[in-house]
Amino acid sequence: MKTLRQAKVGDTSKVVKLHGEGAVKRRIMDMGITKGTEVHIRKVAPLGDPVEVTVRGYELSIRKADAEMIEIE
Repeated sequence: MKTLRQAKVGDTSKVVKLHGEGAVKRRIMDMGITKGTEVHIRKVAPLGDPVEVTVRGYELSIRKADAEMIEIE
C-alpha cells in the first residue's frame, strides 16, 4: 500500500482508497480528493509538512497526517 505521503515531487497518481473515519474522511472528500481522482504532487515543504498537490485543476496543501490516509497507485 502506497500513500500520498510516500509519493515524490512530480508524481501523478490515482487515488485508490481513503482511510480514516468520520469528520476527517469527510473533510478530505470535501477538498475534492475522492476515489479515482488524479493527484499531482507539486511541492513538499522542507520539513515535509505540508504537501502541495494539484487536484481537479486547483492547488491544495494538505498535512502529512492527512496525506498518510490517502492510498494511491
